[in-house]
Amino acid sequence: MSEIKTVGVVGSGTMGTGIAIVAARAGFRTIVLDARQDALDNARKQTAAFLEKSVARGKLAAGQDEAIMAQWKGTTRAEDLAECDVIIEAVFEDLKVKHALFSQLNDICPPHTLFASNTSTISITEIAGGSGRADRVVGMHFCLPAQLMKLVEMSPGLTTSEETFAKAWAFCEALGQKPVKTRDTPGFILNYFLIPWHNDVINMVDQGVATPADIDLAVKTALGYPLGPLELLDMVGMDTQKLLSDAMHGLTNEPRAACPPLVKRMIGAGKLGRKSGAGFHTYDSNKIFGA
Repeated sequence: MSEIKTVGVVGSGTMGTGIAIVAARAGFRTIVLDARQDALDNARKQTAAFLEKSVARGKLAAGQDEAIMAQWKGTTRAEDLAECDVIIEAVFEDLKVKHALFSQLNDICPPHTLFASNTSTISITEIAGGSGRADRVVGMHFCLPAQLMKLVEMSPGLTTSEETFAKAWAFCEALGQKPVKTRDTPGFILNYFLIPWHNDVINMVDQGVATPADIDLAVKTALGYPLGPLELLDMVGMDTQKLLSDAMHGLTNEPRAACPPLVKRMIGAGKLGRKSGAGFHTYDSNKIFGA
């Protein structure tokens, strides 16, 4: 949509990097904010590798990867997001962290800037309540890996204006994504099923029912999933799975949403998944998925 020209993405982890790829690839000037310069450097390196592989696979024309990278800028200064027309946060699933971020950005950004949250468990209404512009906050939950998956769960909070939601929906389509509308409820559509299911799978591993490799093979072969649940969990990260489980369990008291003990042990051992080189499976590089 023409009125949105510059997109801000807060957080350069797996999710933020993927969202930034989607925005830059769609032709938007994209500014990625992270407190750590090394994280930004890694995100840029991963993005360039992914786009280079996209050219090699014929998904992008020769030289298009360089043009997209020219749209991508990293910064450690929140003030650099003042020129953004929409900002998508992809930070920790912690309400206080999100409130602090949006409150800071509210003082920096002009009134027309839309705030979007990539949260998958926390209420959009609650997030909006600490933003300083509750009518201009919307939920935009991208699916992992964002650079390959097209679905985005779009969730208006109780205070989100119809104009904001319409603009965000049109922006999502301009990104080349496929939006679906959900109510502002814990887990929305996907994580309502995924968080308890993933915890069930983790408990199966802990109980010795089957190996991670065999569980993934069974799910992919019999159910036709492109990724096994434990491969996806390695992509999500054990630290993130704990945050998701804790948030979901705290909101719903659903026993199956409670974080499994194995996740906590794996975090303690530094086995976070792809980002650390080992989780339920082992990895010889930390390249972004698809690169």
